[in-house]
Amino acid sequence: MAFKKGTREKVSAKLRQLADESSIDEKTRILHVDEVPCNQTEDQEEEEDQEDQEDDDQEEGSLVFLCAKCNLTVGDSLSWSGSDEDGEIHLSRVTDNVVMGTENHLYEPRPGRRCLIVDLSCKGCQSALGMVYLSTPKALDYKRLAFCFQVQQLESYLLGSANQKMSAESPLEQPLTLEKRGLVEQQLVEMKTLVVSMAQRLQSIEGGLQVDLDESLPL
Repeated sequence: MAFKKGTREKVSAKLRQLADESSIDEKTRILHVDEVPCNQTEDQEEEEDQEDQEDDDQEEGSLVFLCAKCNLTVGDSLSWSGSDEDGEIHLSRVTDNVVMGTENHLYEPRPGRRCLIVDLSCKGCQSALGMVYLSTPKALDYKRLAFCFQVQQLESYLLGSANQKMSAESPLEQPLTLEKRGLVEQQLVEMKTLVVSMAQRLQSIEGGLQVDLDESLPL
């Protein structure tokens, strides 16, 4: 049997408890932690740590990036590949709302660092969003062929950050009290009286029309 980290003390305490309850000598009943075979390898421990890290990342939520001008979605942090001091974020994938230009041109982010780029724009409002580096000097190789967005051209939204809920006191979930029941019954009586009154009035009008029709017919 393999025991994970943090469980050995619990196992030892449980075994001691069982030994005390059965009045058997601890020396013959307790299987000390040092004697428990541990088949858990370092690889298994690393896998568990990685799973815990993934769970933490999922709990934190992902960022959705939007065009700052028209709020169309352009990408999310699941495609994150980095950022830099130039005020750019880099994504490996984007949505169809990002349009890549057809013409390449030179761009020099810093003196002596000329790059060949193609512009990125928003499909909805045509505003400039960033660029794709097609050719870069060695110092900027990490930007090559990534979708690079200017931070000031984007807005972001954290998934799971919404905290507004349907209140338990909403009209759909409010309990029906005696006071409210009396009010509802009163409204029903008023509606019934109104319907009866309208029916009587309609019947009176129909009767008058019938008399006028009979008088207009030749004898």
